[in-house]
Amino acid sequence: MINKQQIVSALSAASSIDLSSSASSRAGITTTTAPPADKWSDRWPLPGGTAWVYYGERNQGLTRPVLLADGFGSGPSDIDELYDGLERRAFPLISELRRRGRDVVIVGFDDRGASILDNAQTATAAIHRAAAERLGGTRLLAGGFSMGGLVTRYALARMERQRIDHQVGAYFSWDTPHRGAYAPISLQAFAHYIKPYDARFSDLFNSSAARQLLAWHLPDFDGEPGVDPLRTQFLRELESVGGWPRIPRLLAVADGAGNGAGNGTGAGESALLGTGDLITGTDLRTQPKAPETLAARLRVLTPDVIEVQAPGVPCVDGAPGGILAGFKILADALNAIAEATGLGLDVDNPIAGHCFVPSISAVSVRDVTEADLYTDIDALPPDQSDLDDFYCATDNRGHTEITEEGATWLLDRLPD
Repeated sequence: MINKQQIVSALSAASSIDLSSSASSRAGITTTTAPPADKWSDRWPLPGGTAWVYYGERNQGLTRPVLLADGFGSGPSDIDELYDGLERRAFPLISELRRRGRDVVIVGFDDRGASILDNAQTATAAIHRAAAERLGGTRLLAGGFSMGGLVTRYALARMERQRIDHQVGAYFSWDTPHRGAYAPISLQAFAHYIKPYDARFSDLFNSSAARQLLAWHLPDFDGEPGVDPLRTQFLRELESVGGWPRIPRLLAVADGAGNGAGNGTGAGESALLGTGDLITGTDLRTQPKAPETLAARLRVLTPDVIEVQAPGVPCVDGAPGGILAGFKILADALNAIAEATGLGLDVDNPIAGHCFVPSISAVSVRDVTEADLYTDIDALPPDQSDLDDFYCATDNRGHTEITEEGATWLLDRLPD
């Protein structure tokens, strides 16, 4: 007979379920190691993190620095994964920056799930060192991917409030949840439900960064979704330093569409269904449309099926925005365990992904509400955004996917 300890052992031996929003764009479980990054020109130990420096072509030292901050995830930043996502995917961003004479400074964190306020200390240290080691007077460029954009935004705004000359001429963010990110309540509930077997997935959702990023957080599978107190505190801290840096030009790229077109995912649809004997009855759904509130049915090992309700949460899954394959990440993990161990944890996966960072959040034009999710951003006056200039993708892409269109737009707008 299967017992709890067997499932604990199987899950513990599996790769961590990582709903990554980092610049690696892997957005899932890393079952193979990323190819080694090209050798860096310099490596900076920082309080709470590390920076890897790649000098621009023909530069003999740090001359025109561009700082790129990593995003949310579990554990420390990995330069091999970061380099792979930034350089070897759809567009070679590092090579193109270096070809244009820019020095690339990739800023990683010891704990990508730590508080944004704490990781902002790491970004601040990287900015100070880049300014100190720079040859000449070219102003710095600084920004980040997903959470990394919030980290650098807060760091720069706080430095200005403290009257520190950060020497940054342009700030940029790439699919950053300026107005909040979204993870399906059903996924959060399942993570907490399997905590007795493996706490890593639950710990990721309950990390400080996740609680600050998510517009709706679920603390436990039998809890109530809502705005977490840590998010309220973070927004208050951000407002206390002025909300945004005022000296640099503010730029943003969104991986979601700007024309109001969604990704085709419907409300209240089954995204992951248990088929193995140990998990039959599990049904993780996209957010239902009110007045329906059933988000999930949960069952692992026990005969009982638990229902999870999610009142008051809008139907974000199908909205325009950067897409995270959250349901597929979990399904792949469970099916891999089932195949490797013979345990009945098999699942079907009718829907792979969901909107993670709504377009309206990535370019900071609206709060994430049911009424505003499908706003035609392209038709809005430019002054509707908190940013000076922004780019929305022509269709909904993977979260932090470095596309040629988005990268070219950003590169062409970086000041000399």
